[in-house]
Amino acid sequence: MNSSQDSTDHRSGFACFVGRPNAGKSTLTNALVGTKVAITSARPQTTRHTVRGIVHRPDAQLILVDTPGLHKPRTLLGQRLNDVVRTTWAEVDAIGFCLPADEKTGPGDRFIARELARIKGTPKIAVVTKTDLVDNETLAERLIAVDRLGKEVGIEWAEIVPVSAVAGEQVELLADLLVPLLPEGPQLYPEGDLTDEPEQVMIAELIREAALEGVRDELPHSIAVVVEEMLPREDRPADRPLLDIHANLFIERPSQKGIVIGPGGRRLKEVGTTARRHIEALLGTPVFLDLHVKVAKDWQRDPKQLRRLGF
Repeated sequence: MNSSQDSTDHRSGFACFVGRPNAGKSTLTNALVGTKVAITSARPQTTRHTVRGIVHRPDAQLILVDTPGLHKPRTLLGQRLNDVVRTTWAEVDAIGFCLPADEKTGPGDRFIARELARIKGTPKIAVVTKTDLVDNETLAERLIAVDRLGKEVGIEWAEIVPVSAVAGEQVELLADLLVPLLPEGPQLYPEGDLTDEPEQVMIAELIREAALEGVRDELPHSIAVVVEEMLPREDRPADRPLLDIHANLFIERPSQKGIVIGPGGRRLKEVGTTARRHIEALLGTPVFLDLHVKVAKDWQRDPKQLRRLGF
């Protein structure tokens, strides 16, 4: 055991970023961890799994829990996501509330702020994200508005921090501010770990992200991905391994099949190429990716289907 771990001033704990969909939570997680662990997208509500990113520092280990965006649920899936969010909030050591600098405080932000105010005893940092998209005057107005929002709902912010995950501005500072809020204790995860998400779940997320690219407007939430099997290809020499990954993309209606596959199968081929590149970077090994598109009728509203697809 190294000295930083058994000395009393090492801290380890959990923090989560909350905010309405598309507030920059996943991008911020990735910037802090320094690698791609949470699925990011310009389309709200793509994070479905609690992806933990782990920030290793000499003095601390900060484990980031990335929850789905809280929203007014319209489906059974939506209700389950909101339950996941509230449970997570009650269990973490610190909460970062993400509010984008380029948008005014709206009803969605107030809804979340009021929910947050009910969680007593957990320190909350207001994180004003996407500062690279606004000028200084707009940023100053947003910071004042965020301060006011806290007073309105009865939250005393531990800090208010402007950051740009894309430009890498103040990301380190945010980590510095989160660490003192964690309890003292040894590392909870081995040094090299970046996430404790099972590999299959991360691979499914990377495929889903690639599949959403370009068809988000038509199929925002109708794609689910299940990795059916991952097997090392037999009779390959040790220095030239190949991993066979078979995955199914589930959509809700037969009419959506053509959108995902594209004319002459071109779209699905692009999805495979993009996803394979990301998966190989994640696993550090060459991959053969076999994708199939299947219909799971109205899966977002069907408890049995939700369970089968991992929700």
